[in-house]
Amino acid sequence: MEKTKPAKNGVNRARLRIGLAITILGLVIYLLGADPGMFGLDRSPVTGFVQIAVFLVGLAIMCMGGYITLNALWNGTEKSIIADIGLRLVSTGYVIAVASGMADIFGFGQHQFPKIPYFGPWQAGGVMIGEAIIAIGFLMIIPYQSWIRKPLT
Repeated sequence: MEKTKPAKNGVNRARLRIGLAITILGLVIYLLGADPGMFGLDRSPVTGFVQIAVFLVGLAIMCMGGYITLNALWNGTEKSIIADIGLRLVSTGYVIAVASGMADIFGFGQHQFPKIPYFGPWQAGGVMIGEAIIAIGFLMIIPYQSWIRKPLT
């Protein structure tokens, strides 16, 4: 298998494009679960288990694509401690989003089995907190030191 050559600025463009394509695919799946009416597929007035599962799978795919994209910006150089912590924050934020979104299914939500799962305001708040932590993690993974210009000497 032939390796792709990095561009002049050191970024592997093939990995960057693949990561962005995966991220966009995840966004489409996320939107399909979060608002199926956008695609003409809304059959229920409530957000049920299948919708919650679909948007959480979409969120996972977006996280993987975002990591691939940002990892391509590092171009094989050693990542900083902040970037490693950022990756762990992305993972932690996703776990928080899944635990909050699936609270009724896991048995610690307001509508426990045998009631129909309901995506309520507390669960929505938990998912948004998880997504905020994911965003903070991605901001920490960005290789800022490569963007800082060194002074001419």
